[in-house]
Amino acid sequence: MSVITLLTDFGLRDAFVGTMKGVILGICPEARIVDLSHEITPQRIEEGAFVLRTAYPYFPVGTVHVAVVDPGVGGARRALIVETPGCRFVGPDNGIFAHVYARETDIRVVSVTEPRFMLPEISNTFHGRDVFAPVAAHLALGAPVSDFGPEIADYDAGTVTKPVAHEGGITGHVLHIDRFGNIISDIGESLFLETTREKRFRIRLAEVVLDRVCASYDEVADGAVLAILDSAGLLEIAVNGGSAAETLGVSTGDRVEVVVE
Repeated sequence: MSVITLLTDFGLRDAFVGTMKGVILGICPEARIVDLSHEITPQRIEEGAFVLRTAYPYFPVGTVHVAVVDPGVGGARRALIVETPGCRFVGPDNGIFAHVYARETDIRVVSVTEPRFMLPEISNTFHGRDVFAPVAAHLALGAPVSDFGPEIADYDAGTVTKPVAHEGGITGHVLHIDRFGNIISDIGESLFLETTREKRFRIRLAEVVLDRVCASYDEVADGAVLAILDSAGLLEIAVNGGSAAETLGVSTGDRVEVVVE
């Protein structure tokens, strides 16, 4: 049984997500459809790219991941299939797969041009239904990626910030703010532990300075700020029982510093 995941900024108020599922099931009735999220902030491509990063490694080999955060729908951007040894990704060529490109070393990217894998009529505003859903269903049925169109190398790789290690510590950035207001940096656990091993350190973000990493949120008092290594293996700044983003007035892209002594 093929697994197809869906990640969109469509929300659940309208019938967009349900319609995509109907198209998939009409082509591949045996598909098992998993909703990753439909609450991506509208048109926030980088947010969708990060959420996809946190989820896709945990799915079975052969899974097809559909990601539709597509402010350029109906324009010149292409529809893509990105193939890795473990899975395939379907979505617009707008940077939504930035973390896939950054993490995977063996990829093939195909521009979807073959109309027989799309619905007969393509609307200007709903390629999730007309292009991406049917393409995913045909992939799940076993159609070879090479049948969908030409392989390309000039795809939009997006932007993935990377922390910089230096003599004084690490300079990173706020990568994502989750629905709890937790501030997730681009500083990975391995880099953090390697840099701070057997050294005193301070984590600086906005006006806050922290000198330890907690193992759980409740190691500090309610309303207190803490640092923790999260489930994605990244350094996170949180507030126990509250929103760190609101408390600190932080946005994505802001600088996070780890200073070692």
